[in-house]
Amino acid sequence: MLQEIAIARTVSLTLEEAAGDFARASKSVATRRAYQSDAADFTSWCGTHGLEPLPANVSTVAAYLAGLAKAGLKASTITRRCAGIRYLHRMAGYDPPTSSEAIKAVLAGIRRTIGTSVTTKAPATAEAIRAILQEMPSDLRGLRDRALLLLGFAGALRRSELVALNVSNLEETAEGFHIHIRRSKTDQEGAGDFVSIPHGSRLRPVAAVKEWLQAAGVTEGPIFRSIKKGGLVTPE
Repeated sequence: MLQEIAIARTVSLTLEEAAGDFARASKSVATRRAYQSDAADFTSWCGTHGLEPLPANVSTVAAYLAGLAKAGLKASTITRRCAGIRYLHRMAGYDPPTSSEAIKAVLAGIRRTIGTSVTTKAPATAEAIRAILQEMPSDLRGLRDRALLLLGFAGALRRSELVALNVSNLEETAEGFHIHIRRSKTDQEGAGDFVSIPHGSRLRPVAAVKEWLQAAGVTEGPIFRSIKKGGLVTPE
């Protein structure tokens, strides 16, 4: 009987651990890292003021958010900190105080007071890309960086999508490349997507990628890799 109870407890703990793993997998690694950082900041603030961070009451969270606004943080950063507090409570099995109308009102007041404008970056243009390419060396690193830049520009690919590309994700066609994107920021379920890269008459991204692969001797595995001193191309 005792052995059966022990087995049942072991199974229960294993299932609980698996459930926790699946719950954590609902958010990307980058998102979880940001939430953990925000939760750590909130916990530290609570410790400084002698307040309980978990479970935190509404007045504690409201005071924390108001302090962030007074310190000059952007509204977007404060909203993310709030999301981190919510995630911290939900993962611990507590009702998040951030769902209260009082916290929503504080956030709305912060946004109205300090604004929510987003600083945008100027988009890359073909002229800007050509200017960058002219400054690149003709060595192995230059070939890699040229291919990386041109492929990312032609396919409007994110950094994470570029570094995750393997040779097997490239399908050469008469028109250029057909690229299989295995996972991206907007595809957290991992369904994948396909992007077509034309040969191009000026920037020629396909030729740049093929030149890099040939020069680096890369026939399988990651397309873009680190290069050590002496021109040694690493497997990663």
